[in-house]
Amino acid sequence: MMEYLAHSAKEDCPPQSYEAHVKGVFLRAVKYAGEAENYALKCRGQLEDVARRSAILHDLGKLCDQNQTSLHEPSGKNRHLPVNHVDAGSAALIASGSLYSALAVYSRHRGLPDIAAEEARGDTIFRDEHPDVRDRVDHMLQELIRRHQDAVQMDERQPEYPFDGDLPVFFRMMLSCLADADHTDTAVFYSQAPDREEIPQLRANERLAALDQYVLTLGSNDIRSRLRREMYLTCRDANTTGKFTACDSPVGSVKTTAVMAHLLKQAARRKARRVFVILPYTSIIQQSVDVYRKALVLPGENPESVVSELHCRADFQDQDTRYLTSLWRTPVIVTTAVAFFETIASNHPSTLRRLHELPGSVIFVDESHNALPLKLLPLAWRWMNILAKEWSCYWVLASGSLVRFWQLGALREIEIAQPNVSDLVHTSLRTRLMKYEQDRISFYWKPEPLSRDELTAWVQSRPGPRLLIMNTVQSAAVIADDLCRRYGRNSVEHLSTALTPEDRDTVIKRIKARLVDKDDAEWTLVATSCVEAGVDFSFRTGFRELSSLLSLLQAAGRVNRHGAVESAEMWSFSMQDDSMLKTNPALETSREVLRTYFNQNMNIVSVLSTQSLNEELTRDDSCIRTIRSLIDAEDAMQFKTVDEQFEVIDSNTVSAVVDEMLVKAITFGKGDWRQLQRKSVSIRREKIQSWNLKEIAKGVYQWTLRYDSFLGYMHGVLDTEKAKIATLLL
Repeated sequence: MMEYLAHSAKEDCPPQSYEAHVKGVFLRAVKYAGEAENYALKCRGQLEDVARRSAILHDLGKLCDQNQTSLHEPSGKNRHLPVNHVDAGSAALIASGSLYSALAVYSRHRGLPDIAAEEARGDTIFRDEHPDVRDRVDHMLQELIRRHQDAVQMDERQPEYPFDGDLPVFFRMMLSCLADADHTDTAVFYSQAPDREEIPQLRANERLAALDQYVLTLGSNDIRSRLRREMYLTCRDANTTGKFTACDSPVGSVKTTAVMAHLLKQAARRKARRVFVILPYTSIIQQSVDVYRKALVLPGENPESVVSELHCRADFQDQDTRYLTSLWRTPVIVTTAVAFFETIASNHPSTLRRLHELPGSVIFVDESHNALPLKLLPLAWRWMNILAKEWSCYWVLASGSLVRFWQLGALREIEIAQPNVSDLVHTSLRTRLMKYEQDRISFYWKPEPLSRDELTAWVQSRPGPRLLIMNTVQSAAVIADDLCRRYGRNSVEHLSTALTPEDRDTVIKRIKARLVDKDDAEWTLVATSCVEAGVDFSFRTGFRELSSLLSLLQAAGRVNRHGAVESAEMWSFSMQDDSMLKTNPALETSREVLRTYFNQNMNIVSVLSTQSLNEELTRDDSCIRTIRSLIDAEDAMQFKTVDEQFEVIDSNTVSAVVDEMLVKAITFGKGDWRQLQRKSVSIRREKIQSWNLKEIAKGVYQWTLRYDSFLGYMHGVLDTEKAKIATLLL
């Protein structure tokens, strides 16, 4: 009798038998589900049950004659199986009343569907949409089941028990277990993943002791250092018992280490599996990772296998490290809000496969006000509550201008969970920290709009080094160019997404070096909001084009950050209409709220953060509608819709490569994705034609206008804009 196969031979690798693959997927899926269920408060074995049933029958359709003939062919001749191999598993499970398991098998390759649309199909729910495929499968189903039983002697076609928790998250979790098990077993067989995962354990108490020793080496005995030390000890020793904790403390108060100490203490008490640190931007991850690797890695450990960074620009020393990181299997994971929350929102198996590693984690959302756009916060907040209540996750929300989102009155009509959120920092310490913050910086307002010449002259007249933040990439480039022309290249630095990641890193290093040179003060950094979160800059004077209160407070965190002067100035201003400057219409509501605060002579303090956001929401009906639409889609289990609409970063962009050598390499199919990330910029899709971009690969373009390391791609854009203005003046 011919041996049944699950995978054909590939290069130097022999074929994998159906029995070996099914049993391998079964063992991994049950293991993943069992580990997650150790922390599940609503599951009574349902996740493991679904994992077992779906794993056993997920490849049933491969046993038909046509597919087996194809799988036995030499490598390279069977790119696609001739007969749909998914529908048979779904059909067998549906027939036995195992709808959850059928959904997992049905979704393994196509992703979680919109459940309402599936239910409308009646008897064909979770089956292939083509009647001829279903008929063919139904005709041979009993023979396929017989062959399956002959091959593996495993049959779990029994009715399921319903799950009484949140179904959308449960369904994502069950697909995660199956998808990861299936993918991992296949990858291990073809030697594309480590067969034996050497995963370091959290060892929370030992890492806390190491962190204590690291912190002892920092600081001096001045007022600021004593406050920071008290902050660290307060956070470390806080005895919180709930699921949520808020850490509202100003910039420079050692949240990076203090909250980590608290998380490790809580992880030991709660027997947590791992620690997540969620940051708003890729650009600020490295500095946190560097601190944690210095402080938390124990003797003999590989730092990258203990503290991993997962984001679009991350590089890895080897394949095993990449594997552990991408699947959330290291003890400490530092990642972006984009990567984290879009994983939960996803309906795609390839993205969801790491989700089962999240239950039983302690999670630090730093700069939480910047983590997500406002329209996405309520749904993310719902997920956070479900993961806390049903999957034993513990959350710390931290910011120098913390928005207590769960208290927003503008969202009363929308069901928002109201958990008990304790404060990590006691009132006395927080009051002293805030007093220090108010002494550190003073806020001022220029009510009359400025021309470009007025702005540059005024900025240049204030004590330096200076930070000037504009609302758009083009406006920042225009003002940087003006300062350069008027006062010389050494008088100005420029930082925005107009620069490639490679050039931004170079600029950041140069800025940090200039900031520590006491003899180098007469210069200005012109930037966008990319400097407002987590970047360890400390300028003498700050200027922020009118935006939101939250942006202003975060910008102020880059001015006199370390209290080097008694009090520093932070100015807000607006600009006159100018054809070269660009406005951001999305900021109009928040601008008006902040303008009102200035006109009423209100003190600009972080406790206004929640109030200001509530007022912005009250004035923005479209945002409320978007929020309600997303929550309704989640309630209806419209997984595909949620995946498409839960978009942290606008996906309507393309990569434009600025490096000529890389352009040539990509053209000839030899481009390196790491180099592509480092040497390209993101351009809005609608600008492709007007800026004459040339497509060199799918979704990848060549930047054809001028680019330099000062203004980035904006150099070419400004040349074009100036030429247009000159033509009009002729």
